Order: sequence, then C-alpha cells, then structure tokens
Amino acid sequence: GTAAKLVASDVKADLAVLVVTRKSSKTALVRLGRAALGEQVTAAGFPLPGILSGLNITTGNVSSLAGGEEGGTVLRMTTPVQSGNSGGPLLDGGGNIVGVVVSKLDAVRVAELAGDIPQNVNFAITANALVNFLEAHRVNYRPSPERRRLAPEEIARKAAEFTVQVECQRTK
Repeated sequence: GTAAKLVASDVKADLAVLVVTRKSSKTALVRLGRAALGEQVTAAGFPLPGILSGLNITTGNVSSLAGGEEGGTVLRMTTPVQSGNSGGPLLDGGGNIVGVVVSKLDAVRVAELAGDIPQNVNFAITANALVNFLEAHRVNYRPSPERRRLAPEEIARKAAEFTVQVECQRTK
C-alpha cells in the first residue's frame, strides 16, 4: 500500500486529514450548508476489510438533523454503513460531500436495553463541521458551485475517483 501523511487531526471533531500520493487529479467538492431532512445521500467506503473487497456504495436518507442544525456537528442517516466506512464521504445527489461517515448505532446494545433491534441508524459529521475543521487547520478545500442531480451510477463513479481505503498499522 501507499503510506499516508497526517496533516491535521481533531479527536473531539472525530476528523483527520491524510495526504496520499495517487494518480487521480479528481477532487471531492464540499457542499456548503446543511443537508436537508429526508434528502437522499450516498455513502462510499471500504467496509469490513478482510471480508468485503473494493469500494462499496450504499444509499439512504437523512433521517434526523438533531445535532446537525446550523453549526451542529452530527446528522443521522439511514444509509447502511459498517465498520470500515468511518471517514468515508457522505454524498448528496450531485456527488458533493455533505458529511463524513463516523459511526452506526450499536444495535446489539440497544436491543438489550430496548427489546427492539434498531435498523439503519447511522451517523455522519456534517459538512459545516468538516469545513470548520478544514479552515481551522488551514487545509484547502473546494466548495461545490452547483447542486445538479446525477444518476446513482454517476455518483458512484465520482466517489471512486476520490475515495481511497485507509488502513492503520502499528509500527514497531
């Protein structure tokens, strides 16, 4: 694999910027402003490494903005994610970043507490929180100039151009 260089990180924001060398000149665009309740979103990532292979694309909707209001940091979505999706982009209908996948609800624990198995309760860091993080660390980003709609397969193609798998390894 290719080594990555840590440029900036913030444990509280649950975000980090890594620089990798790769041949693509494509860059993800960040949509400024918040995602809308009910908006269709797409997650791109590399879940369950060692079990699944290649880029995985899943779609869902923004199910709650609780914590994701203007200036908020987290939104809830129905887009299916697994371990390994964390840090991957959450994209709008134009393939622009509206969030960064961060976690899913612990279904087993909730089932033990509530007696019901929750489905599709997943979380992403909002684009506003991402932009604040990038600006605080003087990391350049490109805002999206438009909000055009793309077919799902076009969103997947765009995501494949700027999404890479990152694996952490301990060094001795």
